[in-house]
Amino acid sequence: MKLLSSRKARNNLVAYSFIAPNFIGYLIFTLIPVFFTLVLSLFDWNAGDQFSFVGIKNYVRMIHNSTFKISFWNTIYYAIGTVPVTMVISLGLAKLLNAPIKGRTAFRSAIFFPHVAAVVAIAAVWNMLFNPDMGPVNMFLKGLGISNPPRWAASTDWAMPVVILASIWRNAGYYMIIYLAGLQGIPYELYEAAKMDGASGWQSFRRITLPMLTPITFFVSIMLTISCFKVFDLIYTMTEGGPGRATNVLVMHIYQSAFTEYKFGYASAVATVLFVLVLVITLIQFRGEKKWANNM
Repeated sequence: MKLLSSRKARNNLVAYSFIAPNFIGYLIFTLIPVFFTLVLSLFDWNAGDQFSFVGIKNYVRMIHNSTFKISFWNTIYYAIGTVPVTMVISLGLAKLLNAPIKGRTAFRSAIFFPHVAAVVAIAAVWNMLFNPDMGPVNMFLKGLGISNPPRWAASTDWAMPVVILASIWRNAGYYMIIYLAGLQGIPYELYEAAKMDGASGWQSFRRITLPMLTPITFFVSIMLTISCFKVFDLIYTMTEGGPGRATNVLVMHIYQSAFTEYKFGYASAVATVLFVLVLVITLIQFRGEKKWANNM
């Protein structure tokens, strides 16, 4: 018994030694900063000597801040416009490229490429395409007889749709690969049995593909939602939150408050609200996934 206990303890020690670096990294770079953010949100600090306890004043100031309100609704707008469309396009591409078509490997690589491309390059290309004066898109629209085409990223009405389109184009390939992996894990015998029973292509998709992809769809929706609520790089490189505050999102507001205005306490309060918001939406998605799985 002593020998078995000693061997078990040694095996546990070896296992813990492998996962310890990950836990240490998580503690240093995630858990401690999150805790510090929660504490800092109750203080007024400008990165200098001024460090005073203000309680919930940062949260009260945030509620009455017009930029926060605009950034909040811009974030919701961006997420609603990005998540469902990206999921539908990714699933459609995965379904198409899962079929035995010629050159599908090349097509998969081409569609996945935008995800690994530099964000700065993506922003530069999209800004060039939608340039209001000499961009190819407006040149094409003028060729169709539209004398006053939209000014796209230079317009408060069209800037966010352009960013959403760029985000969908950038992320669709990545989630296509995830859906593709899920499709390849579905036994082909199920489709053969459905075909023998007279099921149409849509019925097979509705009754076999979608239920079997429920875990994948849930994962994609969670990851897409989280990425939408913490979007920063694409918007910063394309519009810097403009024109005006048309594309100013919560993470952009946090960045501006902390590193432009040096209101680190207030920025921490906004970051805390963003954390709670993402947590609540994730919990709602977990509950919705269970209902979806039960109804399929």
